[in-house]
Amino acid sequence: MRHNVTISYAYELPVRVRGALGVALNGWQVSGSVFSRSGLPFSVLSTPYSANGNGIVNGSGPQFASLVAGASSYEHHPVPGVTQPGTIQWLNPNAFSSIVDPSTGACAGGDSPDRCQFGNLGRNALRGPDFTWSDFYLTKWFPLSDRVRLRIDAQFFNLFNHPNFGLPVLGYAARRAGQACHADRFRRAELHGLTADRAARRRLGGDSSPRMIALQARLEF
Repeated sequence: MRHNVTISYAYELPVRVRGALGVALNGWQVSGSVFSRSGLPFSVLSTPYSANGNGIVNGSGPQFASLVAGASSYEHHPVPGVTQPGTIQWLNPNAFSSIVDPSTGACAGGDSPDRCQFGNLGRNALRGPDFTWSDFYLTKWFPLSDRVRLRIDAQFFNLFNHPNFGLPVLGYAARRAGQACHADRFRRAELHGLTADRAARRRLGGDSSPRMIALQARLEF
């Protein structure tokens, strides 16, 4: 993470009223925490090379994709025919080219020295979305005796119900050469977007829940 900011605060209202009115006005406190982190790095990968070991690029697992010269890596507006309903566009699908053709498992365009090159994008060259989270607590104490008091808390987790999105799926496949588009465009359209499901957001290292409100009462002595 390039940036990670955590803020915690607590403030007890300076009210000291005697008598019955003090039961309602005394003993209030507000507190909370704010977490803000920059996005995690990730890589864009091509389909694994699997041309029976007859090609030039041999290796297990996916290969790094290549960045198309002059193209912007990020695209946060819906892309027609690519962005799926309920997802947020994060990458520009036209900015990356796969070095492997998924229909053959060989280098895209055929196995030849000029085509079978390692992708130039590199590891962790891109950044995912930021993470923001806020908690808020409202506390009231009721003195029951000199040594015992009742504490009641209203707890708000993810106070502003801010959505935190996970990283895109890392593996992509090139389009088949017979389709009416360039072979270096990605076929798996649903993988270009980000989803706000619990599993995806958990990878950002924070709580993955929507806003929750809880009430708590306890005796302190």
